[in-house]
Amino acid sequence: MAATTTATTIFSDLSKHSLSINSNPQIPHKAPLSLLPKTLQKPYLSQTTHKTHIAFSSKNPISDLVSTDKKSPDDFSSYFDDDDEKPREECGVVGIYGDPEASRLCYLALHALQHRGQEGAGIVTVNDNKVLQSVTGVGLVSEVFNESKLDQLPGDLAIGHVRYSTAGSSMLKNVQPFVAGYRFGSVGVAHNGNLVNYRKLRAMLEDNGSIFNTSSDTEVVLHLIATSKTRPFFLRIVDACEKLEGAYSMVFLTEDKLVAVRDPYGFRPLVMGRRSNGAVVFASETCALDLIEATYEREVYPGEVLVVDKDGVQSLCLMPHPEPKQCIFEHIYFSLPNSVVFGRSVYESRHVFGEILATEAPVDCDVVIAVPDSGVVAALGYAEKAGVPFQQGLIRSHYVGRTFIEPSQKIRDFGVKLKLSPVRRVLEGKRVVVVDDSIVRGTTSSKIVRLLKEAGAKEVHMRIASPPIIASCYYGVDTPSSEELISNRMSVEEIREFIGCDSLAFLPLDSLKKLLGEESTDFCYACFSGKYPVQPKEIKVKRVGDFVDDGLNGSLESIDGGWVQAPQNQDAQKVSEAGKLSSLT
Repeated sequence: MAATTTATTIFSDLSKHSLSINSNPQIPHKAPLSLLPKTLQKPYLSQTTHKTHIAFSSKNPISDLVSTDKKSPDDFSSYFDDDDEKPREECGVVGIYGDPEASRLCYLALHALQHRGQEGAGIVTVNDNKVLQSVTGVGLVSEVFNESKLDQLPGDLAIGHVRYSTAGSSMLKNVQPFVAGYRFGSVGVAHNGNLVNYRKLRAMLEDNGSIFNTSSDTEVVLHLIATSKTRPFFLRIVDACEKLEGAYSMVFLTEDKLVAVRDPYGFRPLVMGRRSNGAVVFASETCALDLIEATYEREVYPGEVLVVDKDGVQSLCLMPHPEPKQCIFEHIYFSLPNSVVFGRSVYESRHVFGEILATEAPVDCDVVIAVPDSGVVAALGYAEKAGVPFQQGLIRSHYVGRTFIEPSQKIRDFGVKLKLSPVRRVLEGKRVVVVDDSIVRGTTSSKIVRLLKEAGAKEVHMRIASPPIIASCYYGVDTPSSEELISNRMSVEEIREFIGCDSLAFLPLDSLKKLLGEESTDFCYACFSGKYPVQPKEIKVKRVGDFVDDGLNGSLESIDGGWVQAPQNQDAQKVSEAGKLSSLT
């Protein structure tokens, strides 16, 4: 197909399971197949009629902090465990074909995606002898790689991965990309997402003799490819993916091919770009393309398999795909503001979220501040719409790690004070609106409110640029169990009392959907509604896998927080406590 094919034609042709996008990867795309970023249409907010999630107090109380866990509220070590209590995107992926500096470009792209995972990184390349070479490590990208390690990764074909783990100690063997050999060669894979039928697939494979080296659901994909009977290689990937349920955006590497695939619902983002020398690039976000000077062309479509080799880029097969269910939290928190995700500007999304809050939950105030960094753009939108100055009332330290030497004398809210410093001249005697992207457990929010009031704020009004989170995510996001989510247990007024702010308002879900317009049905809102597009069928491990495989000692109670209970349908009820224990032994 010619390079001038329109996006509309692509959608039509994809259903026919055969599409060649560009016959020569060395020729730059003069007319890229690009889905132009869609400008968000600002809704007529004054016409909204639904009720806003908001709670006010005239007494300006500062609630006593009541911890829901066993740790003392003054045990500052728990602040690092919560890591600001934000949901965490568990990884980011990169794939590059046709550039002699593939490993170095991959390294830079992973830097741009570091926010998606900070606990492990890896790169796999194909050298001149058609051998897959891998360097992986625990830590940040800059800690894992140096000049000498990148020199060990020659070739013009590479994939990379950054990983986030909730484990106390990330294991090197769980750091991706994974590489495996099978009877037709070698294959590497990097995966962003989570499979909800992982245990069932693993048990089936183990019954047939497969041996697993990691606790990652990604290894299941490699086993499915190796045991597939179909030919050629890309059909093995299709065959494997047809057995998967859940979220997966993956890049595969063979001796001569780069393959990108996205699950039929399109939960996690994956975009395609091209450098001026014709090199094809896949990445989780467009910010990675920007850093390595690759031009954004389009998304990998839900259910699409793209194969890149010497013949060009071909979309050779589509798995049957239902209505897309893209993760709305990519626009609320996960992605960088300078990225285009699901065809929309993340910056513009967050700015409008703040405008909606200012329109639907206004309050008399003197200054608008943000909880940095993820609340900044929404706070700018709020301030602009409300006609109130935006100022930096909280300064974030970027040099605090996950652990810190404990002072001999306990300091209240020590962990928060290490990370966030109030600016007294901005806050003192002022009625302050503070904008944050979300509230998960609520304990960090309560400490921030107390910090602001101790710095002299006369009133503190919290505005949250997302709806209340009431359910855990099963599609590649690390969230607490539903029982730990404060919005699952408390009303907005009860949360306001717990946090100690003078008023509290969340972004109404109806307003969020109205903003998205006709595309609102293309997004997943499971964390806000508890309605799952792909129903979880089993108990899922978030922390336990790394904990057990690391050989750490401890009681079951000490690791039980790692289990996330699936909604109680017929399949979930079959999983007993005995099943939990047997899986750990």
